Amino acid sequence: MQIRRARALMAWRAVTTMALVLSLESSSANDLESAVKASFLSKFAAFVQWPPSTFAPPGTPLVICVQGGDAVAALAERAAAGQVAWSRPMAVRRLAAVGPGSGCSIAYIAGSPAQSVGQALGALRRAPVLTVTDAGLAKGGRGMIDFIIVGNRVSFDINDAAAAESGLTISSKLLNLARSVNRR
Repeated sequence: MQIRRARALMAWRAVTTMALVLSLESSSANDLESAVKASFLSKFAAFVQWPPSTFAPPGTPLVICVQGGDAVAALAERAAAGQVAWSRPMAVRRLAAVGPGSGCSIAYIAGSPAQSVGQALGALRRAPVLTVTDAGLAKGGRGMIDFIIVGNRVSFDINDAAAAESGLTISSKLLNLARSVNRR
């Protein structure tokens, strides 16, 4: 009887240890994925041109808005700290909902209780805002740049036609890095 209990206890410990290890690996993978996306968000700015009328006076920040996606928001704040794009300091703003008057230059849209991905994309349609979404969350549509996981790596697709509708020009250097491009 004691041997059975000892084996059962060992099996239970093995199962819980495996569950803990898998949980930690998953957590680490999610953290790394969020960090890569946050880094991309701050780097995209250098490869996009906005219409001249988009920005207020020189020195006005280039704002990355994060709607939903708290893990990405915290990391984006770190990634953008001290960064400059187009002679403008970068700033990150967390929002529950986005719209044309939100002051966003780039909007990472993950959806929130206040606004779904589709509603956010609709609110920013034709606004000079680079919209970025996640393929896994984009049930309501996809942004101009759509993150996708391919072989445990963060990659992205670009809808250059949607960017053109909003008056944005995406550099050929960034287009060449994309997994796929919907051309103008």
